[in-house]
Amino acid sequence: MRRSSLSVSFFLLHILLLSCILLTPTHSSDGEGDGDGDLVDQICRKTPFYDLCSSILHSNPLAPKTDPKGMALIMVNDIQANATDTLSYIEELIKQTSDEQLEQQLAFCAESYIPVVKYILPQAADAISQGRFGFASYCIVDAQKEVNACDKKFSGSSQSPLSDRNDIMQKLVDVAAAIVKLLLNG
Repeated sequence: MRRSSLSVSFFLLHILLLSCILLTPTHSSDGEGDGDGDLVDQICRKTPFYDLCSSILHSNPLAPKTDPKGMALIMVNDIQANATDTLSYIEELIKQTSDEQLEQQLAFCAESYIPVVKYILPQAADAISQGRFGFASYCIVDAQKEVNACDKKFSGSSQSPLSDRNDIMQKLVDVAAAIVKLLLNG
């Protein structure tokens, strides 16, 4: 039960973070920054979710403020933590449901998230560390496809208990993909 409450807590933290981000006014894009945050702001402005990117990178004390490769790695690690938490949440839902259709849909999602957690995102992180940004980009797109497959399993039948989590995953993946694309383009 402790693991379930930790999963819910981690998820609620992401929801709170996303809510704060969406309610915070957007920074100006005039190129002026706040000292050591300049590069973080410049990079985050080139992502589809500036506020999410900026919040994650500014709130992480280990985030390198002058190293785009390190920023990409922080984002992939954040996706990894979120995906791991979501997989644990899916496993808890499977144990708790008596609805056979929902159980099958959740099992499909678990099968989608398992390779993301165990193989795809760790490979993306390794590729970024090694400067293999093309392969990192491929891995991130692959993770995105797995999350989309999970989402589609619920379309037309019932409301997904994972829609909020998958939405956050999608946004995180979009930010990471944009940062890796910047690294690819030099």
